[in-house]
Amino acid sequence: MHSIPLAATAAIATTFAGIALADDDLRAQELREDAQYMFEPIPLSMPDMPNNILSTDRIALGTMLFFDPRMSRSGVFSCHSCHNVGIGGADGLEVSIGHGWQKGPRNSPTVFNAVFNIAQFWDGRAADLAEQAEGPVQAGVEMNNTPDRVLDTLASMQGYVDAFATAFPGEDDPITFRNFALAIEAFEATLTTPNSRFDQYLMGADTLDDQELRGLSAFMDQGCASCHAGVNMGGQEYYPFGLVERPGADVLPAGDRGRFAVTATVADDYVFRAAPLRNIALTAPYFHSGVVWSLEEAVAVMGVSQLGAELDEAEIADIAAFLRTLTGEIPQVTHPVLPVRSATTPLPEDM
Repeated sequence: MHSIPLAATAAIATTFAGIALADDDLRAQELREDAQYMFEPIPLSMPDMPNNILSTDRIALGTMLFFDPRMSRSGVFSCHSCHNVGIGGADGLEVSIGHGWQKGPRNSPTVFNAVFNIAQFWDGRAADLAEQAEGPVQAGVEMNNTPDRVLDTLASMQGYVDAFATAFPGEDDPITFRNFALAIEAFEATLTTPNSRFDQYLMGADTLDDQELRGLSAFMDQGCASCHAGVNMGGQEYYPFGLVERPGADVLPAGDRGRFAVTATVADDYVFRAAPLRNIALTAPYFHSGVVWSLEEAVAVMGVSQLGAELDEAEIADIAAFLRTLTGEIPQVTHPVLPVRSATTPLPEDM
């Protein structure tokens, strides 16, 4: 038997190590390329709004309206009540509380990055943010107001009269319910959260650790990305909740049939818009029912119900770790000074 010289052994080991490193680099590059194909970074620029004008004046007016509780009949609730920009753009409750301390039927979705969704609300019943803004103001379980009363309130305050005239120049009567909604939409369109660690990874930076990379790989390999892709990691399509196995009544209440209430189409029974996953670590509790508070538990539920996969604890932990890299730069919003009421401003009505 001939012995291999020590120097030759070292050279062989170095060669195989080099091959292994090259393979690792290739796999890492393939993973990044697959991710770049499936997902997009949140843009740093303002989104394109074909039906609105994101002027400074219109955004400023929308900011006031978003924070003003006088847009509700009771004078207690504002858009910000359910979409708190300090806690992920949601309210941190299972279901939101509205007029008369009533509980709403569903968990409040985040307003952050909502501009990138194909439609608004869990069932997609509003085509855009402007149409969405018109809904809660009139809903009896939320702000319980009417368009006419909102317009009377706005027209009674000189600060709003001036702000509408500036935000909608050239209009004979700028204080309309449609303009009210467009102004709120303009503000909400600014609530994007770019530059997450995952966005940086998509742009070529090595910002994810080994566990997060395993989670990204599992997220794509298991099929999560088939519903949660694109710039907002979801929000673009509608799917049955329980595509493979319907969750129990504790997660999927029997009385909420999802998009069926909008379309009256049997195929839309228990169908919901795929939830966007951006900033998901900030927006517990999860699902339209709001009953799951743990991100890991949410991943496990989705694995069984949507993929038919019993994910093991390590894989669940990896996917959850990856999802936490989707937290972006949170917009810094200054609470506006609101216009002063006048003698003709409608008084708050009892809850």
